[in-house]
Amino acid sequence: QVRLVESGGGLVQPGGSLRLSCTISGQTSNSYAMGWFRQAPGKEREFVAAFRWPTRQTYYSDSVKGRATMSRDNAKNTVYLQLNSLKPEDSALYYCGRQLNPIVSTLATRDRYDSWGQGTQVTVSS
Repeated sequence: QVRLVESGGGLVQPGGSLRLSCTISGQTSNSYAMGWFRQAPGKEREFVAAFRWPTRQTYYSDSVKGRATMSRDNAKNTVYLQLNSLKPEDSALYYCGRQLNPIVSTLATRDRYDSWGQGTQVTVSS
């Protein structure tokens, strides 16, 4: 059974940075994607970024492009989301998810992810 655990959220001032982590266990497929989504109160869960394996390509939403970097540490089975120049509108609960046999057109599709972590809260405020 796949398990995902996020960490790294917190309270940060506007313009600050955070690095979110998502550790996956029980993952055996060689074709999958790890995605970051976020959900603010009263809003839908929205796509932030994804890392596709084995192509090792990364994809970002327009809202974070240029401010976010997603990376992976194979030895730790962990993906990271580095967020810079944070804005108050980045405040949300950030989730990581796993999608099997992904194609580019489905990476931002929430319903194509079959496993999710519990989320980590990011609050950007002065």
